[in-house]
Amino acid sequence: MRVLLVGLVVSLAAGFASDAQAKRIYEGQEAAALRCSNTLALTAVTLSRAGLITDVEKEVMLGITIRILDRHVDGTWQQKKRALEVMRDRRNIPDTLDDYRKNAARCLRQFPIN
Repeated sequence: MRVLLVGLVVSLAAGFASDAQAKRIYEGQEAAALRCSNTLALTAVTLSRAGLITDVEKEVMLGITIRILDRHVDGTWQQKKRALEVMRDRRNIPDTLDDYRKNAARCLRQFPIN
């Protein structure tokens, strides 16, 4: 499971392909799930780099991100990765961390992973 999770996380964090087939527009609930996923992932990486959470805690948060994407966002993994890249590029770190403080609990209620 850990190898699979790490592989998916590496896949998400790796260079995102920009071919035309990967393009898709997300709206509504799927866009909200993407924003929640982006918020959780960027917060996990930021807190880990600052030494505020352990690698295990970071992996758990990234695993939640993957589950939200898997369960609440349609499309191929390529499309989802591209959408996350767009979301990441639209948001700066302070705004994303503020989103986390304000919305993380709501995100987890709105997009259950179990």
